[in-house]
Amino acid sequence: MTKSDLINAVHLNSGSELSKKLVGELIDCTFQNVSKAVRKNKRFSYPDFGTFTVKKRKARMGRNPQTGDKIKIKASKTVGFKPAPSLKSSL
Repeated sequence: MTKSDLINAVHLNSGSELSKKLVGELIDCTFQNVSKAVRKNKRFSYPDFGTFTVKKRKARMGRNPQTGDKIKIKASKTVGFKPAPSLKSSL
């Protein structure tokens, strides 16, 4: 699903009472706030959907796929997602 598909689905489910432009702005605002929550609190949980958490990756040795040389990969952070049991069971 793309962003425009999501906007269209929310627009249709709202009974077309909201304009597509307003729905797009609401969705953008929602994801901005989710991003802020993950950065600030290191997690964001939404009931019956799942939990986004910050995960740390350790530094490690890897290989350059073109040359086969060993390279050092720096430690980094990423966002992980764990689906809620209700979402997971519905897949």
